[in-house]
Amino acid sequence: MLKGLCRELIERHDAGQAVLDMAFIDEYCHGFAEFKQDCLNTPWVDIEQLSGLTKAQIQQAADIACASNKTICCWAMGMTQHKNAVANIQLMTNFLMLQGNLGKPGAGVCPVRGHSNVQGDRTMGIWEKPPKAFLDKLEQTYDFIAPREDGYDAIEAAHAMQQEKLKVFFALGGNFYRAMPDHQAIEAGLANCDLSVQVSTKLNLSHLYTAKTALIFPTLGRTEIDRQATGIQTVTVENSMGVVQTSHGKIPPASQSLKSEIAIIAELATKVLPQSKTNWLAHRDDYALIRDGIAQVIPGFTDFNQRIEQDGEFELPNAVRDKRQFNTATKKANFVVHELSAAKGADKCLMMMTIRSHDQFNTTIYTDNDRYRGIHGSRQVLFVNAQDIAALGFKAGEVVDIHSHWPDEPQQIRKAQGFTLVEYAIPQGCAASYYPETNDLIPLSSVAEKSNTPAYKSVVISLHKAK
Repeated sequence: MLKGLCRELIERHDAGQAVLDMAFIDEYCHGFAEFKQDCLNTPWVDIEQLSGLTKAQIQQAADIACASNKTICCWAMGMTQHKNAVANIQLMTNFLMLQGNLGKPGAGVCPVRGHSNVQGDRTMGIWEKPPKAFLDKLEQTYDFIAPREDGYDAIEAAHAMQQEKLKVFFALGGNFYRAMPDHQAIEAGLANCDLSVQVSTKLNLSHLYTAKTALIFPTLGRTEIDRQATGIQTVTVENSMGVVQTSHGKIPPASQSLKSEIAIIAELATKVLPQSKTNWLAHRDDYALIRDGIAQVIPGFTDFNQRIEQDGEFELPNAVRDKRQFNTATKKANFVVHELSAAKGADKCLMMMTIRSHDQFNTTIYTDNDRYRGIHGSRQVLFVNAQDIAALGFKAGEVVDIHSHWPDEPQQIRKAQGFTLVEYAIPQGCAASYYPETNDLIPLSSVAEKSNTPAYKSVVISLHKAK
């Protein structure tokens, strides 16, 4: 669809409509000629077949783009959890570049992060492949030797557990077992570890699937008052717009014996890092000291404490937004060429994606009702087009077992049992189920190319009479 949209804009411009921002492309972009040729060489029949849309529908989207002086593309996990997720997002960015919608007020890319620690953690260097400049600053500020080898992302960690390369699993929040694909593999992997530690505000299913020795450290939630030796503490979060904001708990702690996450980490550090030159307990007692360190290590956080005390929030610098500066190898915004791709299924198969319900926050389910889709009392449902239900020989309301099919596992059948068919206005050939109820249908090998994110979309399934 995105390639068709780009092709339509290019064709209109070549026909004399001047819908492309050639001044932006000429000054700030690289690779336009190759991208243009690739789009024009892609047959419309292929675009229609693989997108599920007609040329006329894509032209309607182009009409909207051409009538807009400022365009924003928002996306969340519906884009990032495909096998070709990186290509999807690069093509979306290329679409914006065609009309100069990068570095323009009121326009641009807008990845919607699930919650505050997703964006903020990466800014703080929480990444399995931290860059050299960050590690250099960290060493300089805290006077220690930082490990330089890469760590594991979530999928790599799961494989390392299975291969008994990972001895300790320490989770600051999260629900690793439930959130990951292939629960049997995750359970077996965790059991191979010597120690698992969960720092948690609430109980979750991961507390039941553990290493040989398991610890649960209850901790304060961000809604609870965090009082340390120097008084009530303030933390900060970064929202999806790159704005750092203060956050204060307002309700009494569930227990006076609860420690904050920072206290847990600092007190552990004093025990396991006796040679450390950092005064961990001082950082536990006064979070402002942590922000002073951040100001020395992380770009954009100069005078961190002063700014939040004065304004309560501030905006982080953004090179593209602030000065149309592109920190790439070419020093420009790069048009990227990708071949069309599609997941292929056998005859009588559907393409399934996993989705969230209304009253759901990641793996936390607040109710079995879904006000978005009119579902009440169960999450064991599969949304399917009415014509597909009939063509496959089933009826709406019938209970089925779901089998998934993977090219690298031709002999293995992954199953999810006892799902009720719900007739829904979803395109033919497609299906949707709730996350994480169908995660066992997805192997650890199903990941997005380049990013290695688990691919919870484009799952080829077949339906079978419930047993």
